[in-house]
Amino acid sequence: MEQLVEARLDEIRRVMCKADDDPLKIVGVGAGAWGSVFIAMLQENYGTFRDKVSVRIWRRGGRSIDKATAQHLFEVINSREELLRRLIRRCAYLKYVEARLGDRVLYADEILKDGFCLNMIETPLCPLKVVTNLQEAVWDADVVVNGLPSTETFQVFSEISKYWKERVTAPVIISLAKGVEAEFEPRPRIVTPTQMIYRATGIPLENILYLGGPNIASEVYNKEYANARICGSEKWRKPLGKFLRQSHFIVWDNSDLVTHEVMGGLKNVYAIGAGMVDTLTKESATSKSVYFAHCTSEMIFITHLLAKEPEKLAGPLLADTYVTLLKGRNAWYGQKLAKGELNLQMGDSIKGKGMIQGVSAVKAFFELLNQSSLSLQHPEEGKPVTPAELCPILKMLYRILITREVSCEAVLEALRDETMNDPRELIEIAHSHLFFQPSLLGQTP
Repeated sequence: MEQLVEARLDEIRRVMCKADDDPLKIVGVGAGAWGSVFIAMLQENYGTFRDKVSVRIWRRGGRSIDKATAQHLFEVINSREELLRRLIRRCAYLKYVEARLGDRVLYADEILKDGFCLNMIETPLCPLKVVTNLQEAVWDADVVVNGLPSTETFQVFSEISKYWKERVTAPVIISLAKGVEAEFEPRPRIVTPTQMIYRATGIPLENILYLGGPNIASEVYNKEYANARICGSEKWRKPLGKFLRQSHFIVWDNSDLVTHEVMGGLKNVYAIGAGMVDTLTKESATSKSVYFAHCTSEMIFITHLLAKEPEKLAGPLLADTYVTLLKGRNAWYGQKLAKGELNLQMGDSIKGKGMIQGVSAVKAFFELLNQSSLSLQHPEEGKPVTPAELCPILKMLYRILITREVSCEAVLEALRDETMNDPRELIEIAHSHLFFQPSLLGQTP
């Protein structure tokens, strides 16, 4: 097995033209749950070959941990004998005792070195090499893994671009981000994280890829079977797909980068509503199935606007939606809002969970699809309507989360509206019209 792993490492080194005495340098940028797990998996798989590969992760320094989190962390450590022994061997245990007692402050970058991601305390990772200086982390990186939220991607990569001005060869960037933003000038369009990276750095588009799939970070790290797609140019997606593949983590490849990236953001929109419905109906299977029928019909409708061959996306989109509705942070956020345990004034960066990317995605998709330039004929009323007007769940989530006109209970009102059409009719509308709008993804017809 070790020989197979080393052979994969040697192959990617060959593809990237690495000299024998020059380690392949892999850097994660951003230390959320999925970004940390992704780097930890690479460290566990390839980290023993120190002369051939270097794996590290950047996160901002200075983020302190409150006493309640320190106490929880201490409980996690003491409940796992192997973890406890590891920290004692590394002479790292005492600081957790002191933090538990309130005698010292721990920092997020400090505990990440011991394998604790602040957004995923209960799933300890392997020890990681953590860098808090961004220039030191990325200036000579061969592969950069973007684990930042979409809302931070452009800003951070704009800073990174300053450190790459003297580079002779461009790095390869794998983006894990699933959020989207919208812009309206000179024409309405979605902006994805890979497009933000391209704008910020000028790195050739063929060197920027997206990896996503129906998975939960903690479960993937614990070696639950999972799969993902790496999307982008054939030059890089195929060798990187082989390099990233593990026995429990199967990586397929696909050329359609932007569309898969957008779909990864779309499912977060409806996951928040699913969490609300789950709580408000006391986990009613019937109500959740009604919601699922309506939200999937809206997603199918939207994919017909965004993709030339939307049928090819149906499987991956539904699979990603399913796992997010079951256990993702966006569904969790919807549940907590409906219970009153969180409120919108707290923002969309939540302690212990990180960025809830579905909130900005709701804003982006609704405002984009509500542009009058995209209007079509209403099937019954025969008058022009924007695509957003035909998506009542999306519209209601926008009113709840963005304009804050109504409470979470309004999502049930949308489901119970007697004037709401059969979800099948919306799908029929999508199939009966030539909806595809390549300009929405910044593409030419």
